[in-house]
Amino acid sequence: MFSESIINNIRSCAKEMDQTRSVPKELVEWMFKEKLFKLFVPEKLGGRFLDLPEALRVFEKMSEIEGNLGWLTAIGSGGGMFVPYIQKEQVDILFNDEKAVIAGSGYPQGAAKKVQGGFLVTGEWKYCSGAEFASFFTANSIKDDGEVTSFIFMPEQVEILHDWQAFGLKSTGSHTIRVKDAFVPEEKTFDLTRKQNEYDGFVHTFPFIPFSQATFTSVCLGIAAHFQQEAEAIASRRFKEGASHFEKVLVAAQEKGTELEKDRADFYKELDLLWADHLTGKPLTLEEEDHFSGTCKQAVHDAIGRSGSIIRCLGMEAIMEDSAINKIWRDLYTAGQHAFITP
Repeated sequence: MFSESIINNIRSCAKEMDQTRSVPKELVEWMFKEKLFKLFVPEKLGGRFLDLPEALRVFEKMSEIEGNLGWLTAIGSGGGMFVPYIQKEQVDILFNDEKAVIAGSGYPQGAAKKVQGGFLVTGEWKYCSGAEFASFFTANSIKDDGEVTSFIFMPEQVEILHDWQAFGLKSTGSHTIRVKDAFVPEEKTFDLTRKQNEYDGFVHTFPFIPFSQATFTSVCLGIAAHFQQEAEAIASRRFKEGASHFEKVLVAAQEKGTELEKDRADFYKELDLLWADHLTGKPLTLEEEDHFSGTCKQAVHDAIGRSGSIIRCLGMEAIMEDSAINKIWRDLYTAGQHAFITP
């Protein structure tokens, strides 16, 4: 999946993506072809149906190749977690498409009025990554009775506000979406506490918060690894060009890389143990969830801190927005701002 030619092709588009705030169509098509948005979707629906540890390593590798694509892979695949909770007839329609991918939000920021056959939904939801190429959207709204329910919107019902102006992960299209009096039939509503088909697997029953924290941590670890590669390459080049003090910078960067690799090993060791217990039916304890949460947050915190200390040693090149190292640093800092992995 990740041949050297593919990696080089993707990275050759990175500067353009940062400038245009969009992913080239050919790269999106490649992601569809490789089923990168369907890692948790059953094979019967054209997905890869990976276990969580396998998928996290894909998220990490994609993020190491290019941060925006890693983020979009993680968010897009995360939509596959909804599969068991949507009516089977709708799942068969929505997910059988090779280009099926969800954008949306879990925040209950909309209002849903009951009408015959369904609901009229009005609302706005921020940070809907992948909005520009989503095949459908999901969002939580509050019904007349005060209950929060998830609603499925088709692209023609949704207005994309194109307001994602973050300084990193610029190409993720994490825009606000808006619907006004959008009719959603009963069959396009769902509740994540109520299974409606037999398409589920072990990944779908893994606790939501550890799942989310693991997802975003793997993305940050991947981006951080790319940062380390670029930092060491710059330091090595500058030293060879005669800037003698860059020898110390290179040694320092390599030491930071060793620290990153240790954090990565610790993260996956803990995750793999939790997953092994999950496969046996053993539920995670609150203590285990809290410890894993701390592991994730600390790994991300340290990755961002290390990149900040290294970038100050790389000279004026590193502060230029069109330099690769600057873009990678901005992507890492932006990814690390997600609420699930902030301190």
